[in-house]
Amino acid sequence: MPSKYTQPPRENKNAAAASNLPVKTFRLGRIKTAVWENESEQQKFYSVTFARTYVDEAKNYHDTDSFGRDDLPLVAKLADQAHTFIFERLAELKNKQNDRPEAVIIMLAPILG
Repeated sequence: MPSKYTQPPRENKNAAAASNLPVKTFRLGRIKTAVWENESEQQKFYSVTFARTYVDEAKNYHDTDSFGRDDLPLVAKLADQAHTFIFERLAELKNKQNDRPEAVIIMLAPILG
């Protein structure tokens, strides 16, 4: 089943190929969301996509980005989960940066100097 959450396979399956996958997915029933991590100029940022899975008459699964009225509460709950995940992920990254020895030296330099 093709999905908007996966990219076509690449010939070289290494870390670069893994970067084409979402860092986290959430699902509530037939609604799912994917959190994508991107990097620009040494800064990470996140984007989120939403999809609804449906089955056609031939029993094939498909994804769409169109939602009905009754889907919207689930979209809202998934948006909240994705939002919480992103903030927790950013906090983890910030803590990792603060734990690096060079970060400590930079922070202590004004005190020692």
